[in-house]
Amino acid sequence: MATPQAGLGQERLTPAQRAELIRNLSAEYGTAKVQIPRSKKALVLRPTGQYDREQWSDAMQRFGPAARMGDLVQITAVTFEGKRLVMQINYGISGGRRWWHRIQVAGAGARGTSLGANQVTHAPGGTKLALVFPETVPSKSAHDFKEMLKPVLDFEQRTATELYLDTIDVKYREAIERNEVVEGMDKEMVLLSKGLPNKKVRDFKDGLQTEDWIYGEPPGEILFVTFMDGDVIRIKETHAAIGGWVKETAQIER
Repeated sequence: MATPQAGLGQERLTPAQRAELIRNLSAEYGTAKVQIPRSKKALVLRPTGQYDREQWSDAMQRFGPAARMGDLVQITAVTFEGKRLVMQINYGISGGRRWWHRIQVAGAGARGTSLGANQVTHAPGGTKLALVFPETVPSKSAHDFKEMLKPVLDFEQRTATELYLDTIDVKYREAIERNEVVEGMDKEMVLLSKGLPNKKVRDFKDGLQTEDWIYGEPPGEILFVTFMDGDVIRIKETHAAIGGWVKETAQIER
């Protein structure tokens, strides 16, 4: 979907449209698609999806993260400041997780769960985002403004894993969906595809260090996934009889 080119020859919002926009955006939940810093000043975001990386980096160094990729955030206030649409996230820099995100409730025979919890984790902090337009905040719907925020916030509330899969090469994503491992994957991809290995061992030969992740146990099918510098360089499948473990050198504690 093309990014809306807002603020270019658009009509101004009427007072009634402003009130409706505030009502439709306030209290909305979204999932962070990038790491969002805490900041006293509103973080600038252009309607084209670009943002001031220098400002964001400086805020991250000074105040730390308000949300990590995959964290759930909430728009807690919406204001209009000239050509800026300013959204307070998680009650601003002094905000963050609320008390009800930490309470555990449980029924008879059921494991406790956090009130308001879903597939993602509530962000640890708060901040402000400002959509800045060339002339004035244009007459557009809440959906249009959410599309402008999409490079930063995903209002479909997908999990961190789903957001991560969107960022990787399609051949790796398809392999993960098939629960397969292919050369070139990194460790995070392999974990998503196969889960934790039964065993990990390291080997050092000819000045090179490799690490094997071993899936399965004898007797049965065994999968060896070999990493070098964090990437898969070799995959080997074999059948092992009882007592058939190999490569016992430098076992890594799981």
